[in-house]
Amino acid sequence: MKRTRTQLDLARLPSEAVCFLEGAPLYDSSCSKEARVVFIDRDGGMYMKTAAAGTLQTEATMTAYYHGLGLSAEVLLYGTEGGTDYLITRRIPGEDCTDDRCLSDPKRLCDTTATLLRALHETPGTRCPVDRLASYADNVRQGLDGSHYEPELFAGMWEFSSLAEAAAAAREGIPALKGDALIHGDYCLPNIILQDWRLSGYIDLGSGGIGDRHIDILWGVWTLNYNLKTTAWTDRFLDAYGRDRIEPEKLRAIAAMEMIGG
Repeated sequence: MKRTRTQLDLARLPSEAVCFLEGAPLYDSSCSKEARVVFIDRDGGMYMKTAAAGTLQTEATMTAYYHGLGLSAEVLLYGTEGGTDYLITRRIPGEDCTDDRCLSDPKRLCDTTATLLRALHETPGTRCPVDRLASYADNVRQGLDGSHYEPELFAGMWEFSSLAEAAAAAREGIPALKGDALIHGDYCLPNIILQDWRLSGYIDLGSGGIGDRHIDILWGVWTLNYNLKTTAWTDRFLDAYGRDRIEPEKLRAIAAMEMIGG
């Protein structure tokens, strides 16, 4: 994870957050336009994520839930002030799966991420506070007008000849969605933290909850293809995960949903 030394105007931050940042070296490690992430280099390391008010609530909730399962970071602070959400978590030891040591061993990376995902999906989601099915289906329905259509998103993996074909596959696939697993929701290499090839924890859990396992499987395939710049790992990933729990047609339908739903 890249980090660039930065400074913050602490006078603009809520006092609850300042006590974590004051006097500490700060590094920007943002990777999206929707949120800013700052690494706080003290007490083993912490991260402060800021975004529009209300947008980090689910992430805070699911991070705390995953932490209770031993699968994510401790949440130190979540709050909203001045139209901005503030989420501070402890650093998870290790590096994410885009680290050169991971990318340089693609076979091990493929097998590791696949088996870890199967283990996650076999974890009982008892009292999980978030049900992703309804909101996921709603997002797909809202995207049927094509306003968020990304036709090249799964090029070489799952493709559709037109918006109409993708929309039809997405619409037909919605009734088949099942809340059959505890999912990450954005199962991509930067969100999987390993230490000596063992899972240290997951981050960026804002799309997590009880949902359809095929959503994670789809992104597990996509992230290998994207980061390794080849589609050669698709079958190996599916084999390592276990094809006994994979419905190929559902993967195609969910690919259409993701292309549509944005």
